[in-house]
Amino acid sequence: MSARPAKAALFEQLAADGISHMFGNPGTVEQGFLDELERHDLTYVLALHEGAAVGMADGYARAGRRPALVQLHSGVGLGNGIGMLYQARRGGSPLVVLVGEAGIRYDAMDGQMAADLVAMARPVTKYATRVTDVRSTLRVLRRAVKTAMTPPLGPVVVVLPADVMDELTSEPAVPTSVPDTRSVPAPQAVREAARLLGPARNPLILMGDGVAASGAQRELTDVAERLGAPVWGVNCSEVNFDTTHPLYGGQTGHMFGKDSAKVVAGADAVLIVGTYVFPEVFPDLDSPFDPGARIVHIDLDAYEIAKNFPVDLGLVADPRLALAALAAELGPAGPDAAGRAARLPERARTQIPASAAPAPAPAPAPEADESLMDVFARTLAARAPEGLTVFDEALTASGPLARHLPPREPGRFFQTRGGSLGVGIPGALGIKLARPELPVIAFTGDGGSMYTIQALWTAAREDIDAKFVICNNGRYRLLDLNIAQYWGELGVAPHDAPGSFDLTRPDIGFADLARGLGVPARRVEKADEVASAIEDMWAHQGPYLIDLVID
Repeated sequence: MSARPAKAALFEQLAADGISHMFGNPGTVEQGFLDELERHDLTYVLALHEGAAVGMADGYARAGRRPALVQLHSGVGLGNGIGMLYQARRGGSPLVVLVGEAGIRYDAMDGQMAADLVAMARPVTKYATRVTDVRSTLRVLRRAVKTAMTPPLGPVVVVLPADVMDELTSEPAVPTSVPDTRSVPAPQAVREAARLLGPARNPLILMGDGVAASGAQRELTDVAERLGAPVWGVNCSEVNFDTTHPLYGGQTGHMFGKDSAKVVAGADAVLIVGTYVFPEVFPDLDSPFDPGARIVHIDLDAYEIAKNFPVDLGLVADPRLALAALAAELGPAGPDAAGRAARLPERARTQIPASAAPAPAPAPAPEADESLMDVFARTLAARAPEGLTVFDEALTASGPLARHLPPREPGRFFQTRGGSLGVGIPGALGIKLARPELPVIAFTGDGGSMYTIQALWTAAREDIDAKFVICNNGRYRLLDLNIAQYWGELGVAPHDAPGSFDLTRPDIGFADLARGLGVPARRVEKADEVASAIEDMWAHQGPYLIDLVID
């Protein structure tokens, strides 16, 4: 291989790995390789803020099931992307993030924008490193792709000093080797899992996004039906289980451990698959499981098994292969399993806390007092194009979406995860770029949307045909709900929520903002405006936003 600058070899390596898009915001210290980019067949998707760039890459990686490339600018750019990188780390998105810096020769100078970029990145990434020798540039890039794409998937940061990028390297660009980790448990371990779970009178399944990552939805359903076990989402932001299935219980919630404890109360056997337990903001420190309950945990990430509470059997294995083996060992569902399944809807209504997220009830017939959000979701469901794909960052407005557009098909539904606001708009753009054949719509809140509203400009610039709905209630409504529970726990009388939760002084003109960023928009305040707004949205070729004013 002839010598060429590392900044040119970089794009040869990306091409060898089939990477076609780079999401980023440019800076001076990256100007060398960004200038080189113009001579290569790679699409640069320009964002006006680093959070939007990482959010788009996250959606792209999730929908495409492949690595997504991000370019950030030095310490200030990395700092702006930290929140979204945390979200990607929690959700297991395989991002490869290239962060530029001035150069190794300046390490002793403590110059403008100087920072320990690897140290900044480590808490929010799976792996972070820095290229210090030009002869290992492509080696480090391949290691980054391999690490990002090896379960448990996650974001990786590579710091690229400008002076190293200008040096010559003779490294060959070859495709990255990603190891196959799809392993099945030993037969005796599968038999032990069946022994622990099979005789249970009140079994329960807790699932997470490891199911979707493995493609194990069918196998999970088989095991649930054989056990007659209700299935609850824990760290669950994709379609891991058909939410219209009679055994679907709902989601445990993400705020309070005592709510998750109510979900698992009474279970004498629990199967945990593709998640850790429990990912609440305020988790219970004591085990929520009943004494004597038998716990089996399946995950490809050994760290997550028994991380917080002991288990009887932990299996480091691919969920799809492990569940298929377990279903075969359990055999056909017996009459007890059918009886437990029939009782699930009643149990969900009477035993599950309101602050958790129970299975969606059947969509009601239209009524005069139907909420505007229900009207919109119902009308959208009736007029949606085939293959509609939803990114749900609506948070407190998600209930009507679950009723009228229940997540059923893998790859057609995505939710925010990790607690980072502002994922919805850029996430939908990334999904559309990864899967251009899908009709994509994002629902986000008025507060959350303002974290990355600049992404609308990218939608207009690139003519990305995604649709956006701002669920505009003029508040950080989730904080209203959380503080009400907080008051109840402390015995504090209800009173007005803090003024910092209010977003109406002044009102935000979302339609005006969208149009100013190049995206056509319409404000909807009444039920009789919904049908025509949805019709206009789908008729428009390109990005379109609806400002939906809800209570």
